[in-house]
Amino acid sequence: MGKVIDVSTGSVKVGRAGVMLRSSAIGSCVVIAAYDSRKKVGAIAHIMLPGRAPKVAYVKTTRYAADAIDEMICRMSRLGSSRNDIEVCIVGGANVLKKQDDTICKDNTESVTKLLGEKHIPVRAMVLGGTERKAVSLDVGTGSIYYTEGDSKEKLLWKSKPFTA
Repeated sequence: MGKVIDVSTGSVKVGRAGVMLRSSAIGSCVVIAAYDSRKKVGAIAHIMLPGRAPKVAYVKTTRYAADAIDEMICRMSRLGSSRNDIEVCIVGGANVLKKQDDTICKDNTESVTKLLGEKHIPVRAMVLGGTERKAVSLDVGTGSIYYTEGDSKEKLLWKSKPFTA
């Protein structure tokens, strides 16, 4: 593994083999870790809010599910990926504040899964819900996606099968 790229809340980052993409402090947010085994291109989108961003100049649009997913696909396409070759894992959607009336984690999860379904992007694995913060990392060279929950040790969530022509 070479370069580590941290993906902050509301951001989308992409990389090729030799890059590790990492996002931490995932609470009610939902993080999409996307991978294209054919081109060895990966991306992480750290989504804060459901739906699409309002049409206001000062809003960082990739904080919203629909805009972040569109941006993730666009950036992966610029590196040679086809939407048909993208597979994803999703992590997050926890009620870390343990509020009974908190619905943002559920709203984020439902928005992301619905939008991915509409775009026919397969979700290969997920770790959603609960009350503990999470972290996720994607080794773009191997197509391996790891996660932690709370103070747990890192675990393999999913590993892409190598592309064969």
